[in-house]
Amino acid sequence: MANIPNQAIKKLIKRYAKVNITEDGAEALGRILEKKAMNISRFAVKNAKKQGRSKITKEDVLRSTVDSE
Repeated sequence: MANIPNQAIKKLIKRYAKVNITEDGAEALGRILEKKAMNISRFAVKNAKKQGRSKITKEDVLRSTVDSE
């Protein structure tokens, strides 16, 4: 099970797609989002460490999303 609550996913889908999503659909989407977030986090940490920082910045995250695609 994903750490992202199903209710949060359902709320986002409802707000932006104007449709409902089932419990198992929300759970599956949560697992996918969690994996993507984990990959982005790894790249962001790598970028920060490369520059000798222990804090991740907005630029690290944005650079990570471009580099990981």
